[in-house]
Amino acid sequence: MNDDARAVRSVLYIPGDKPRAMDKARGLNADALIFDLEDAVAVDAKADGREGIVAALSQGGFRAMRLVRVNAADTEWADADLDAILSLPADALPDAILLPKVNGADDIAALARRLDGIDGAGSVAIWAMIETARGVLNAASIADAPGMGGFVVGTNDLAAELGCRPGQDRMALMTALQLCVLAARAGGIPCIDGVYNAFKDEDGLRTESAQGRDLGMDGKSLIHPAQVDPVNAVFSPSEDEIALARRHIAAWTEAERDRKGIAVVDGRIVENLHVAAARGVLARAGLSEGNAS
Repeated sequence: MNDDARAVRSVLYIPGDKPRAMDKARGLNADALIFDLEDAVAVDAKADGREGIVAALSQGGFRAMRLVRVNAADTEWADADLDAILSLPADALPDAILLPKVNGADDIAALARRLDGIDGAGSVAIWAMIETARGVLNAASIADAPGMGGFVVGTNDLAAELGCRPGQDRMALMTALQLCVLAARAGGIPCIDGVYNAFKDEDGLRTESAQGRDLGMDGKSLIHPAQVDPVNAVFSPSEDEIALARRHIAAWTEAERDRKGIAVVDGRIVENLHVAAARGVLARAGLSEGNAS
């Protein structure tokens, strides 16, 4: 992933037709907000959703990264969604457009052409919902498409299309989840895990978040503000991980000074790849190598 990528541990969906929810989102600790015009907004409220999101982005004041999930390109609402969002002045445009039901790189290219020439839209990334079988199989080419900023895995839609029963261990989705992470890593973009539906079950949320973290996911998409802090905690490095990262870096620095190709920490070899991982730990914790805390 790019060194300047933002932390995206917690990515919260906000319905576009709920002004109060968008207003409250300004004070949340979520790393990213998805202002939603798709699944979270009923058919007869699509226009209200567009107006609400345009108003919220125009007012500004959001600390988190701002994404707008438009309706899929083959729906009757897609053009109006993009027209509304792209009519915003350059300083109010979202950080990214999240495109649902992405099946291939051509879907990304079509949206990129739409963004081309819009004043200020050069800074708007394209994120892809990977939630179809074809999208999973084409994930590598999607990740490499120009303008791509990240993946959000739509596990509910994907499970429905596959006709599988994920269960608590999500084994039925494991191949798809791993393919998404592989493609994202190869393309240098973040990969965000799907939602955990039982929003009142914090233990279950933490367990599934830890599974996603251990698979290599950068964060998790959320459906309720109460999920933000637990997910941030799971995807943040622990004190022990930070301390070990610092020791790896210190040992490697000493080895380089002594013209050695490896270092040893706690009886384990430390190579350049371990040092890169250690620096990633510090970056995710918002620390530099020189910071004590």
